[in-house]
Amino acid sequence: MKHIFIAIIIFIAFSSFTSIKTVKNTGEPINKTDSIVVKKLFNSALTNGKGYEWLRDLTSNIGGRLSGSPEAQQAVEWGEKLMTELDFDKVWLQPVMVPHWVRGEKEEAYFTINKTKYNVAICALGGSIATPKNGVSGEVIEVKSLAEAEALGEKLRGKIVFFNRPFDDTLIETFKAYGGCVDQRGGGAKVTGKFGVLGVIVRSMTNSIDNFPHTGAMGYGDIPENEKVPAAAISTEAANLLSEKLKENPTLKFYFKQSCETLPDAPSFNVIGELTGSESPNTFITVGGHLDSWDLGDGAHDDGAGIVQSIEVLRLFQLNGIIPKHTIRVVLFMNEENGLRGGKKYAEEAKLNNEIHIAALESDSGGFTPRGFSIDANGKNQELIESWKSLLAPYGLHDINEGHSGSDIGPLKSETITLIGYRPDSQRYFNYHHAANDTFDKVNKRELELGAASMASLVYLLDNYLE
Repeated sequence: MKHIFIAIIIFIAFSSFTSIKTVKNTGEPINKTDSIVVKKLFNSALTNGKGYEWLRDLTSNIGGRLSGSPEAQQAVEWGEKLMTELDFDKVWLQPVMVPHWVRGEKEEAYFTINKTKYNVAICALGGSIATPKNGVSGEVIEVKSLAEAEALGEKLRGKIVFFNRPFDDTLIETFKAYGGCVDQRGGGAKVTGKFGVLGVIVRSMTNSIDNFPHTGAMGYGDIPENEKVPAAAISTEAANLLSEKLKENPTLKFYFKQSCETLPDAPSFNVIGELTGSESPNTFITVGGHLDSWDLGDGAHDDGAGIVQSIEVLRLFQLNGIIPKHTIRVVLFMNEENGLRGGKKYAEEAKLNNEIHIAALESDSGGFTPRGFSIDANGKNQELIESWKSLLAPYGLHDINEGHSGSDIGPLKSETITLIGYRPDSQRYFNYHHAANDTFDKVNKRELELGAASMASLVYLLDNYLE
């Protein structure tokens, strides 16, 4: 009997040890209760999720939401109405002035070889000027980098410069491949304008070979007006064709026409809702994505998915009776795509109001299967969040590492705040990024819901254990 009693004591001690695990540096436990809460958040999202239908409404009934457009204003009203109906403790609009660039008529482009005409798919890059009314036509010089274009100098005069550096397909992380190419989109026109080029054509920022041109922001910096030249993206399929034909016919003529323009800045808003903290109501954890999108598609993955997931975080708290210790705020940022005015305004107002933010989480990588989170924090908080891997791993959240958080929450950065980016699988993201095929049907319901639950679980842990 004595041996049985000893065995029972050892079993209880072992069970306690396995169900309660100390979080590094805090002395606070992640225990069985936390596991139960996380499981409930996932169960709720997967059986009673609302984000997918919200996304259907946003994309199908409003569509693309370029800053300054009527659709962007409709999205503001949509977000405010939805969060009010969800009975968040507080919902309000934060005014911000945003750029107002419009695309105009559909772009046209082709090249000719011996009177044979090859139509190609292009779209104006955001922020570009228009071509002359009748378009531009000229010989093409293909380059792979800004440095190569700069080195050619005066040889570019009177030509159309074709930037054709593709994604590095050996990189598993497609955001790194994007980062290795995007400078030609952002700076191609700025670098070449001083050499008297007619215009710039840039290979679309995607590893997919298709006929969808991908738009995105470009800039002229502070160059003189007379050096500004029109810039457009060309689909990868058309880029490959043009490159092939240039090798055979280096003097072929390329024509393109676009009628975009930049209007005066327009009034808009960040949309903000919150659940008030029970212990530290004046200390904030922010979760959000950007409400604006490019105009070609419906902005489903970029960033409608992040918007509905962020709203769902607060609803999942409500649904499961979780009363946060800190105030949890959802922010639908305006103007991430071509100015970042919303993110900057939010940080500016937070500083002006002496708000204390301990963490911010952003979802702006699409609505795909969850993989983890990237963390921009001090060493102590980095280690704290990484210590939660064993709790989150059963839900596919294995990749919890140091890295970029998000553009909209970046302006909040300080030595004390913890910035986090939600990271779903990235392999398909750039198939749709900034293109006309970024539509609701490309988003999987279950993947979207898993992402919302992942974010809600992390916010729950941050609220309980982050100092």
